[in-house]
Amino acid sequence: MRTRYNFAMHRPLFALLVFVSLPGWTQPVRLNEIQIIGSHNSYHSGLAPSDMELLRQHNPKSADSLDYKHPALEVQLNDGVRQLELDIFGDAKGGLFAHPAYPGLVKKAGLPPDPPYDLEGIMLKPGFKVLHVQDVDYRSNCEPFTQCLGAVRNWSKAHPGHLPIFILVENKDDKPRGDYMITPEPLTRDTFDALDAEIRSVFSPAEMIAPDDVRGKHETLEQAILTSGWPTVDQCRGKVIFLLDQRRVGPLYVQGHASLKGRVLFTNSVPGTPDAAFVEQNNPVNTNIPDLVRKGYIVRTMTDPGPEGVRSGSTDRRDAAMISGAQILSTDYPYVERHPGSNYSVSFEKGNVRCNPVLKPKGCNVAELNEDRR
Repeated sequence: MRTRYNFAMHRPLFALLVFVSLPGWTQPVRLNEIQIIGSHNSYHSGLAPSDMELLRQHNPKSADSLDYKHPALEVQLNDGVRQLELDIFGDAKGGLFAHPAYPGLVKKAGLPPDPPYDLEGIMLKPGFKVLHVQDVDYRSNCEPFTQCLGAVRNWSKAHPGHLPIFILVENKDDKPRGDYMITPEPLTRDTFDALDAEIRSVFSPAEMIAPDDVRGKHETLEQAILTSGWPTVDQCRGKVIFLLDQRRVGPLYVQGHASLKGRVLFTNSVPGTPDAAFVEQNNPVNTNIPDLVRKGYIVRTMTDPGPEGVRSGSTDRRDAAMISGAQILSTDYPYVERHPGSNYSVSFEKGNVRCNPVLKPKGCNVAELNEDRR
């Protein structure tokens, strides 16, 4: 247990001593010294029945890979998920994704109509939209992007002292893979300026941990995390941290913002570059994840072995991810979201956080990390 020292009662002593070593005092646990579980494509509510049947007729493997769904973001947070992933498409004028092709193709194939889509006309309005594959896998458990963020913020305000919530954002511009598919907007610097603006329209600076907060007085973000390190877990409680998924878009996001100055999201960067602090290593098997973790980077990896592996209950990849030290473990089956056929899931023995198995921070106590103590 930590001993909390009351400096207000001992101001003269505090004036003389910058640091006091007390019996039972332990080094505070930093953000990179824990391990949490996140959900992959957290918005994914699954394909409607006839949409799925049509896809299975044309592409059974794609149908298998998309045969999962997550409950509302609030439910996932209640279940202990502490990393959410949102895929977004730009829609600056509105209406780009308002009329997906699959309902028409379902009708043409003679399949029963699926439940109505977008009765409130949300997709007609400008702003980033949350979906997986345009025209095919277009239903989400929250819409648009700002509404998803609002749901997280509302949950956060209702649960003060929660562990920090990582929000992984993937900006998509997938090219059409069929004559019927929508052509997305290209990704530009304006896209990422708009992304920062939408996030800031929901979360205030005090509610986020941004690159500027971590860099401090260091010249680069990487220098900060390799020397001074990340903030402590307690300093990050009640806040959200935004991560940018694809490495290929990092250079666009960094343009005009050296070392992510003034930006909201941490890029998925190459170690050795000024903005490097967060790194994705999505295959946990035979990788350098432990080395990256020891150096101070926060790493996200993926635990699931693919549809066939999940159905068979294979846990080799999951186990490799858990011992790798990657701080964020992303899965389609977190906690109670077990695969119906194999009961495959990803969870810790107790609670929704544990001490990092590679760093093994001194004095780290899972009971003290747990949110129930607050």
